[in-house]
Amino acid sequence: MYTFRFSLDKNATLTSEVETMFQILVVDDDKNTRRLLKAVLETEHYSVFTAANGEEALDVMDKAYIDLVILDIMMPKMDGYKFTKILRESKNNLPILMVSAKQLPEDKHKGFSLGIDDYMTKPIDEEEMLWRIKALLRRAQIASDHKMTIGNVILDYDSFTVTKNGETQELPQKEFLLLYKLLSYPGKIFTRIQLMDEIWGTESDTGWETVTVHIGRLRKRFEGWEEFDIESVRGLGYKAVKKI
Repeated sequence: MYTFRFSLDKNATLTSEVETMFQILVVDDDKNTRRLLKAVLETEHYSVFTAANGEEALDVMDKAYIDLVILDIMMPKMDGYKFTKILRESKNNLPILMVSAKQLPEDKHKGFSLGIDDYMTKPIDEEEMLWRIKALLRRAQIASDHKMTIGNVILDYDSFTVTKNGETQELPQKEFLLLYKLLSYPGKIFTRIQLMDEIWGTESDTGWETVTVHIGRLRKRFEGWEEFDIESVRGLGYKAVKKI
């Protein structure tokens, strides 16, 4: 049984200068990769810990507060999949960015099914990685409050409600989770299959057409709202657009 000391300051804010010293754990069995990522992250004023495998990473987490993990898959003693499984089974929602040379869809699917938050393939684009890290930390703060605010609109994850100017709508669970997912990643395109896997689960027998039905219901429900739109991207899927 593993226990973890995990803390994320709810009042922390991300700026271009990273005013709060977030602590990031880099887990990779390649020494040069650890050194490179540590150097890149420290130029952005992050505090960086490193580990060569999952077992070392758990030891680090037992001694230090960690805000986000950058995680390789193939490592000795304990690989990235096992490490993720242990954290999620321990109810630890620490953001995990998996970075691996593995590029097959099944490798990514396995990572997401175990609970990672994002996936990048090596060789990585350093600037893109930094932007993804900032986004993951920002969303972790949103999730810790279980509320999202967009102008006069408040989405409450605990009650599946959307409130605007004092008027509250309670949404069916799948509709709310779909809306919350899209608005958590404004501008990001999700395929119907991705949304099915994440909202209904990879084992669901429901067809992807149900995503289209739920999107239609959300559009009708929030038609004319000036805060956000849900747009179709022809041949790809859907994205949310925040307008304020």
